[in-house]
Amino acid sequence: MDRDIYDEDHEAFRDVVREFVKRYVSNQARERWDAEGEIDRETMLAAGQSGLIGLSVPEEFGGAGMLQDYRFRTIVMEEIIRAGAGSLAGAFGIQDDLAVPYLAHFGTPQQQQKWLPGMATGEVIGALAMTEPGAGSDLRAVTTTAKKVDGGYLVNGAKTFISSGKTADLVVTFVKTGEGNRPDAFSLLLIENGMTGFEHGKKLHKMGFQGHDTAELSFSDVFVPEENLIGGEEGHGFIQLMRNLPLERLSIGVAAAAAADAGLAWTLEYVKSREAFGTPVIDFQNTRFRLADVATTVDVLWAYVDRAIALYGEGKLTPEEAAKVKFWTTEREGEVLDTCVQLHGGYGYITEYPIARAYLDARVHRIYGGTNEIMREIVGRQLAGRR
Repeated sequence: MDRDIYDEDHEAFRDVVREFVKRYVSNQARERWDAEGEIDRETMLAAGQSGLIGLSVPEEFGGAGMLQDYRFRTIVMEEIIRAGAGSLAGAFGIQDDLAVPYLAHFGTPQQQQKWLPGMATGEVIGALAMTEPGAGSDLRAVTTTAKKVDGGYLVNGAKTFISSGKTADLVVTFVKTGEGNRPDAFSLLLIENGMTGFEHGKKLHKMGFQGHDTAELSFSDVFVPEENLIGGEEGHGFIQLMRNLPLERLSIGVAAAAAADAGLAWTLEYVKSREAFGTPVIDFQNTRFRLADVATTVDVLWAYVDRAIALYGEGKLTPEEAAKVKFWTTEREGEVLDTCVQLHGGYGYITEYPIARAYLDARVHRIYGGTNEIMREIVGRQLAGRR
């Protein structure tokens, strides 16, 4: 089914992305990223030079100024995931969908001037730190504190499962600046690499996204100057997170649809070339029936996701609608990729093949950004007339 959300400017941008993929995304690059457990700086800088990151950075700070037009970001994810480089797509997503928007939407002019130009070029790698060893989807349970002192804050605590946590130069960090767990007890601080007492902990070994670093972070009496308080006022962190979470969840939904689409393409190529009992695998009725299901699911995924992209562009994507997108797309992604692995036979279990890597990468989509159980709770509360 044809998609109709793109215009000529978007398709011209797709050509730029494909050229980047041709130059910088190869099996050798992927193997290097997987072996090192992170995306190298040179690739991030090349992405900045090509305009593949910093898309949401306002033009006055060197970006593309596409804060609301998510179609450009969607093209980046489509093309890079189709190239079998899920880890690279993840790293770009952390930069553009998690780190940059907090500065672009809520940062003071001084914060924006200081950090956004480098984030657009890839010189500054950003991350978002919310999850803690004892607090995941329940953000009000975080215990990392920021105590007001003369000229700033002393931060103490720990974060875990932080994507880009090992390589990040700047971490948007969710902290408690007040008592209790009311929304106004939380703030967002910009914690910089090199601040005394701030440690990037061990790199966590994951079953998927091998080439994108995930790490623990720790804070021991880290002095953070007051000019690093996002927005310049205490007590707005929870509201700022709530405003940006729909974008994060849309991002996951787009990645899920792109991975399912790529999985279908890889599987079609495989079953047309692979023979069993002297017959191309595509000629078996079971293969065609399973692929018919997959192709239809992919069409429905894109129709749903494209509508969500349009709503986001209009400023109408609510937290509840974003929660629906996140849990429904990621569960369909899992079903599609499981079928695609099965149709690859034994080769589908070998990580040299992109379908195996995509299958492993996809599993976390049902967990991060808020577990799918929490997404259902958000939707269910709305349906029950509760918040």
